[in-house]
Amino acid sequence: MKNLLYIFILFPFLSFGQIVEKVQDSTEYEYFVVEGDTIHKDAIDLDEIKLFNKLEFKDKNERIRYLILKRKTKKVYPYAKLAADRLISLNERLESMTKKRHRRKYAKRIEKYIEDEFSAELKKLTRTEGQILVKLIHRQTGNTTFELVKELRSGWKAFWYQNTAKLFKISLKKEFDPVTVEEDFLIEDILQREFQVGNLEKQKPAMEFDYFDLVVEWNNKQHE
Repeated sequence: MKNLLYIFILFPFLSFGQIVEKVQDSTEYEYFVVEGDTIHKDAIDLDEIKLFNKLEFKDKNERIRYLILKRKTKKVYPYAKLAADRLISLNERLESMTKKRHRRKYAKRIEKYIEDEFSAELKKLTRTEGQILVKLIHRQTGNTTFELVKELRSGWKAFWYQNTAKLFKISLKKEFDPVTVEEDFLIEDILQREFQVGNLEKQKPAMEFDYFDLVVEWNNKQHE
């Protein structure tokens, strides 16, 4: 059910040798000036548009649940995107270094920068927001938060973080699984809709899945 909208309108053919100038007026409508004569553009260039199903809820409680999840997802997604950006930059920089001591020094500097950058904001998150963030970090990086901490720090540090998170009922090993976990599918649905309208900046996930295939699968599950 990949519903994509395309509009194609043919251009009139112009003879070779004619001087063509592309112009855009104050109304943002484009037209061509051909040897002094004005010809309106006969095609509208459109970006690919995804058509989403209308949101339907069984009852008021389900609608409220979705809206709360939407608010929390929009709040924490930028942090997950930032984590992915920083990880990519870190890995690219480390790959360019040949000496181990330079790699260790740079890695420690980045670790401290990430901690300082994240710590103040993350302390403001609620327990559920923190768990959604952990899932989204896995979506964006392909690694669980536990794996990232273990890679950047020692295994003991990762163990400490995991057990500290448990005090707040947050698992750093939590993965993003929109195929089998309904909440994760709803999170993906929220992201795709927010990307479409420009409320969130799209970043390609590290995971491979097709949103519209997920829609079909979950619709089938609901009607089983």
